[in-house]
Amino acid sequence: MNKLQALLIIGIFTVGIIFVSSTSDQFVDAGSRKKFHFTQTVTSSQDPGQGHENHQLSLVLSPNEGTIYDGSMTFTSSEPVQIVVLHEINLQDSKGQPTWTVNGKTIYGLSLIDLQKNSGSFEYTGAALGLHTPNSKEFTSTVSVDGWIRGQPTEVIMQKIELKKEAPLLLSRTNVPATIPMHKGIYDGNQVLYMITDGSDEDYAKIISEKQEWNVELAPVLADVPENALQKLFIFKNGVKGDGIYGFQDEVFSSTPSQESQYSALNSIIEITWKAGQKATEFKSATDIIAAEEGGRIEFNETGIVLNTPQIIWPDGQMTVRLDKEITDEMFYSGGQIIEINEEEMTVTFVAHRGWGPDGRTIYYIVTDATPSGPAESMGVVSSPSSANLIAHSGAVDLFQFKNGIIGSGPLGFQPGIAGASLGDANYSPMWRIYLVEWNDAKSAKILETKSDIDSFHADDMLSVSIARPTNSDHIVNCPFIDPFQ
Repeated sequence: MNKLQALLIIGIFTVGIIFVSSTSDQFVDAGSRKKFHFTQTVTSSQDPGQGHENHQLSLVLSPNEGTIYDGSMTFTSSEPVQIVVLHEINLQDSKGQPTWTVNGKTIYGLSLIDLQKNSGSFEYTGAALGLHTPNSKEFTSTVSVDGWIRGQPTEVIMQKIELKKEAPLLLSRTNVPATIPMHKGIYDGNQVLYMITDGSDEDYAKIISEKQEWNVELAPVLADVPENALQKLFIFKNGVKGDGIYGFQDEVFSSTPSQESQYSALNSIIEITWKAGQKATEFKSATDIIAAEEGGRIEFNETGIVLNTPQIIWPDGQMTVRLDKEITDEMFYSGGQIIEINEEEMTVTFVAHRGWGPDGRTIYYIVTDATPSGPAESMGVVSSPSSANLIAHSGAVDLFQFKNGIIGSGPLGFQPGIAGASLGDANYSPMWRIYLVEWNDAKSAKILETKSDIDSFHADDMLSVSIARPTNSDHIVNCPFIDPFQ
């Protein structure tokens, strides 16, 4: 074996061990099986396999003799990728099937799933797992992996992990439950359950806060959000009595997450008033409301007010509820953001994540929807493509997440994020434009707590800051800041 081949083999196994050690903060021991799950952003490098020299490979789970992985992976990538699963085989069994080898002696059966997609989910069983492209262009991927490690060598791997594993930065009460009231709405004759977290108008926010006994946060910048990032919400000021905001019929939505290209959690408010002499009836759809206005039965008041009203349940779907209900400081973002939907009590319980405001004050936020669809699927939230229209708009604010450095509870496995605005700031918005902070030398990383910390180290050329563009797409996340202890 020449030196290059030896180094490549050592490199693969070393990278695999370090990768798991730096991202898998949760292991459940079940004898010879160990549970693991992690979310991590990885960058590809030249595939060391023979015949793959002009290809790129991101090794997600590294091979180790006698070890089998099985589970599921969700990914989003900057380039269309293939999924690679390797299988341990004997040399005599290698004839007549696709194989992968570095040195020609240790040979693996090769399953190459040619998805040619930038995002997706996949169930796997094999000796190694990776993402691959048949060209030399480097790609970056974010993967969320859940599964089991099986086999006698697992114990050896785990011992190495414990030796290399850094103590993560875990703030106290890193993740806490936030139970938020829901409201009933209507779409096309069917019930919608939704919540109200933010509003552009102070008086409106106060009225709704008092009614639902949960603070609606003031976000004045939402008033200027462009129409292509909004849908319409019809609120009734008279007519049929009910549980609506003003004590009349339930609010009517113009779309739901099932109309993905149209849906937005941000709603421009149109107040409806029945004209004198008209017999009030209950409206079941936006189409009926518009027809009634055109027929002169009702009046519209296009208020210019915008509310953030994420839908929890809609006619043919709902947000993902986590299978694991336990909230811990070490839990990951993948698998869903909701712990419970209680339709009897009309509440929904989210996981509230802790971070820092621009001045270092503690913030808590929940995640309700995002664009593009890959990150939304990975986090278990609604896909909202129209939010991409905020990428260069003041209706979205910067949120800085860390791509490397101090291991911690942030969504990429490193320290918690830092927001560009806090509750009460004039520029606060629940819509966040994500930036990635990357230390030039991860060993020199420090714990940063304020926006000025980022600016200072950036000015000293110790870190880089770049806008996140998963799958080369505009990335906006609806992360309402809340007080989970109210």
